[in-house]
Amino acid sequence: MKIKITKPDATLYEGEVKLAQLPGTGGLFEILNNHAPIISSLTKGTLRIVTDTDEEKTFDIRGGVVKGQQNNILILVQ
Repeated sequence: MKIKITKPDATLYEGEVKLAQLPGTGGLFEILNNHAPIISSLTKGTLRIVTDTDEEKTFDIRGGVVKGQQNNILILVQ
């Protein structure tokens, strides 16, 4: 699935991933390929992704929102 992680002044990551693990306000959750459409708020924590080449990347965030549908994920973070 395609993912874009961006903050107000820069894009942190853009590319293909197998998994995104996010710190939601209701707890930690994951988005995988073919996930149902989702819009959720994010809280302070660590956002983790696994790229299509099995590389793991983490980003410390202070909050944000995620929107996902049809294997396109947009994450706006602070």
